[in-house]
Amino acid sequence: MNRTAKRTLRSARLAWPWLVLIIISAILILLRDSYPQIIAYPDGLTLPLADWVNVGADWFIAHAQSFFRALAEGLGFAFILVQNILTGLPWLTLALIVALVAWQGGGNRLAALSVAGLLYVLISGYWVQTMNTLSLVVVALPLAVILGFAFGYLGYRSKAARKIIMPVLDLMQTIPAFAYLIPILLLFGFGPVVGLVASVIFAAPPMVRNTVLGFQSIPPAILESARMSGCTGWQRFLWAELPTAWRQMLIGINQTTMATLSMIIIAAIIGGFEDIGWEVLSSMRKAQFGQSLMSGLVIVVLAILLDRITSAYAARQLPTASFAGLPTLHFFGLIVVVTGLSIAASYVIPGLWRWPEWAVWSPAQDINKWTETFLIRYGSAMDTLKNTATYFVLLPVKIGLEKAIVPFTWGVTFVPAAKTAYWAIATLFCLVAFALGAWRLGIALIIGLAFLYFGATGLPWVSVLGFAMLLAYQLGGWRLAAFVGGSTAYLLVNGIWQQAMLSVYLCSVAVLICIVFGGLLGIWGASSKWASNVIRPINDMLQTLPQFVLLIPALMLFQVGEFTALLAIVAYAIVPMVRYTEFGLRSVSPTLIDAGISSGCSPWQLFWQVRLPQALPQILIGMNQTVLYALGMLVIAALVGTTGLGQLIFLALGRADAGAGLVAGLGMALLAMTVDRILQAVVRRM
Repeated sequence: MNRTAKRTLRSARLAWPWLVLIIISAILILLRDSYPQIIAYPDGLTLPLADWVNVGADWFIAHAQSFFRALAEGLGFAFILVQNILTGLPWLTLALIVALVAWQGGGNRLAALSVAGLLYVLISGYWVQTMNTLSLVVVALPLAVILGFAFGYLGYRSKAARKIIMPVLDLMQTIPAFAYLIPILLLFGFGPVVGLVASVIFAAPPMVRNTVLGFQSIPPAILESARMSGCTGWQRFLWAELPTAWRQMLIGINQTTMATLSMIIIAAIIGGFEDIGWEVLSSMRKAQFGQSLMSGLVIVVLAILLDRITSAYAARQLPTASFAGLPTLHFFGLIVVVTGLSIAASYVIPGLWRWPEWAVWSPAQDINKWTETFLIRYGSAMDTLKNTATYFVLLPVKIGLEKAIVPFTWGVTFVPAAKTAYWAIATLFCLVAFALGAWRLGIALIIGLAFLYFGATGLPWVSVLGFAMLLAYQLGGWRLAAFVGGSTAYLLVNGIWQQAMLSVYLCSVAVLICIVFGGLLGIWGASSKWASNVIRPINDMLQTLPQFVLLIPALMLFQVGEFTALLAIVAYAIVPMVRYTEFGLRSVSPTLIDAGISSGCSPWQLFWQVRLPQALPQILIGMNQTVLYALGMLVIAALVGTTGLGQLIFLALGRADAGAGLVAGLGMALLAMTVDRILQAVVRRM
């Protein structure tokens, strides 16, 4: 048998299961009116997992609540102590300390950036709120770092422990924080401590991963030298392992710091106190765009400063005898002297202790007026854009063209002749693709057109389960297929299938928009240094902004609804697509590009035949991250009226229903992990 015949036989062996599933799905759809359970999973086959979780949670809370409440008292004492110190010291003292730490880590430019950022906080009038936020970060960060280091080192030393720790980390980072806020709330009570504990849980995984990576990256020669020198286990750890892994661990501390800060608004929801997260949340609820924007920018400034300072230290090796030209002892002595002198000066000049009210300036009211004027002038255009996107994009994906095309929305009726023509064209495209040998394209076309016709909520659940498992099997084998099948079955048997499909629908639209526009922006940035310099700070801002802040402009312009949520999801999830596309295209070997040019390729051919194929693995990683970001933002978007798993989590939080919250949160985590595993399999095959 020649090579062509073998290839044809292999293609047929891979294609026939898809064709069988398509035929089965067509039969199920024809029977859906007679048997509604084909579309909606039967209620009689669901499991009361949420009730079981609540029973277990009630038992555990009854026996362990006293311990956790005592722990909450200790954490609350530490938090109040730090809060009193930060809010009690003069602003001048704290500003000088931050500037010195920044200068010691990153030099004059970082010190100047720190001073400028703190001046904005002062002038905008959010100094006390910012110090309260820093109090939470200062207490939560060491706990997250210590726990992360302990579990990371355990994972490094024990393969068995690592096999348990890594999947748990995946769950901790993919389950929405709101889902595990409920049991924390029941155990620790209401208040800032709940947000503090949630921040520790959310922020510890980056430290664990970087600790494992740092210790695994130690060259064997260093460990062998330590053994030959007669070091004990403790000496080997302290003198050989820790110094070598330290730099990677500092990167983990940087990521943990940012993760802690990203939780401040979520912490404000369940433990609200006078911090900057509460300012953003309360002004959002009052629809005060100006105040929301100004307080949100304070979070951005805080995030930038913490990121730059911790990154500066992470870029250095293990601390030695000097920092920025000053010995360590001298540097801390300088801190003490500056603190004493600034406190003494603040006693003499009261304005150096508390920023005077007359010096506070905020354009919030002016921004509110400009927003109102803009909405009055362009409100009808905003409504037209919103309705057009809703009727012609969102509804077809949600409920399908067969239900979305009605006179009220499209102005026409989807008559039987038009439906017949739709399927005739779909079949023709599929047959042409098969005739050209591109059977995968043909299968993708027929499935995509069926998805568009019936919508995410109109597909038979058996078909979705079958197609997902078949795709996983052909990409990654039985283990991946079993994971995907188990995840899908979890959604079905827990009665959250419809909500999961609603989440899939909105996430799919957002990801498609991100892929198209993010990919184009990444291509533009890779081809133009000027464009890259413009796009990069915008990406930094979008990635630094807390997720809630992204809701503010969309909410002001388009009010509550799924279109508003879509815009916020796109703004948050588009960044990885832009970054990885630009990085992938810029990373193509110059040798390959020169070879293409020497072969006479036009710029268009050079892009499609050389640059894009080489950059595709990085672009797929960007798509993977975009999907995960979009799913993570779905829970936040539920605040502005979306339905799906995010709404279930919020409803469970309002009722303090730990079972329902964890079931929905785990469902969203499994969706994210399913997409992640499938895209990873695609990257490996490439």
